[in-house]
Amino acid sequence: MDLFGFADSSQPDSAAQPLAERLRPKTLEDMLGQPKILGERSTWRRLIEAGSVPSLILWGPPGCGKTTFALLLAKRVDAEFVVRNAVDTGAKALRELGEAAYRRRLEHRRKTLLFIDEIHRLNKAQQDVLLPFVERGDLTLVGATTENPSYEINNALLSRCRVLVFERLDESDLQKLIDRAAATRELDPTVLLTDESRARLIELSDGDARKLINMMELLLEARVAAGESWVGPLDPVALAQILDVPSLRYDRNSDEHYDTISAFIKSVRGSDPNAAVYYLARMISGGEDPVFIARRLVILASEDVGNADPRAISVAVAGLQAVELVGWPEAAITLAQVTTYLASAPKSNRAYVAFQEAQAEVARSGTLPIPLSLRSAKTSLMKQMGYGRGYKYSHEGPKGYVPQVFLPEEIQGKVFYDPTDRGFEKNIRQYLEWMKNGQS
Repeated sequence: MDLFGFADSSQPDSAAQPLAERLRPKTLEDMLGQPKILGERSTWRRLIEAGSVPSLILWGPPGCGKTTFALLLAKRVDAEFVVRNAVDTGAKALRELGEAAYRRRLEHRRKTLLFIDEIHRLNKAQQDVLLPFVERGDLTLVGATTENPSYEINNALLSRCRVLVFERLDESDLQKLIDRAAATRELDPTVLLTDESRARLIELSDGDARKLINMMELLLEARVAAGESWVGPLDPVALAQILDVPSLRYDRNSDEHYDTISAFIKSVRGSDPNAAVYYLARMISGGEDPVFIARRLVILASEDVGNADPRAISVAVAGLQAVELVGWPEAAITLAQVTTYLASAPKSNRAYVAFQEAQAEVARSGTLPIPLSLRSAKTSLMKQMGYGRGYKYSHEGPKGYVPQVFLPEEIQGKVFYDPTDRGFEKNIRQYLEWMKNGQS
């Protein structure tokens, strides 16, 4: 199967269409990818071929075929096909669509298939308008979204729809798409792109067919405009100039990826904000996933800054949330802020070391008996066995602390967490010493 078929060449305006339209599949068989949905043996494939389509939510990243799938469904289902975008469709328009579908069903015995693109942009009230029409079967709803439906779609409406998860296209899908695009100009792809540039193009598309098609359209237009002066195939530098993108090669599975993220983390740990922001810039220029960087900073905030600056974890988590919220390219500003903050913060790995040592002790000594005073005394039998007996309520102590044994007998006195004298951890050390001073 191929992802994109060709437009009917007999149509005189075919060449004037945007490349994305010329390459749009004409049948479900033309689509590439989504084997769980379109595979020959899949349940969904059989249901679609039988024309039995329930209300659906199509969830997946941009450019994976959700809209095309919905358009092709209309050819399989004997129904009036109505297309709307959630951005410019209000509650009144939705109600009118539902009422028209209701009349169509009663008066003409004809179904309605309503496709709403970006359905996550409908607010709660707008989604509520659709609910009775979907419940009664006046219309079959097909909504496309890039956002998690469980967060963005009302539970009542979501419960009446089936969610189909679309995956981003893999490298083999995108390789075929490049060949198809070049064929529309009767070009050999090897004349247009070097192997390295082809790989860079696929990397830039990030599994998004629409993005890849748009870039190929620009390259093909540049090729035609150059005419006899064309010097090809394009290397990565020439490719970057035409597409106006970074030419830096950065394979997420290569040594460059691992070396750069390692240098980045070590620079933050080493309190060098200049080096840290430099390696951040290299990763961003190379196309690294911003969420990956943000998650690494969250880990680093606990592992290397720790209680020396307890605010660090809050800053890092807020940074991750901001990156996911605002997206690219503005997320780079947030990453720069978090990176420089963590690099400039006091450092302590004592919480991390404490956990490692505690893990080692558990591995060495196993499940040592928990002191009876700390055990749960939920039942009368447990109380008879002495569970909970002798436990002292810490808040009754003058400092909110009462001396007692918490560790198992075999490892009493064992120290796992030893705060440093740096940053806020110095306060923690002083507080622990003050709390226990004079207590016996």
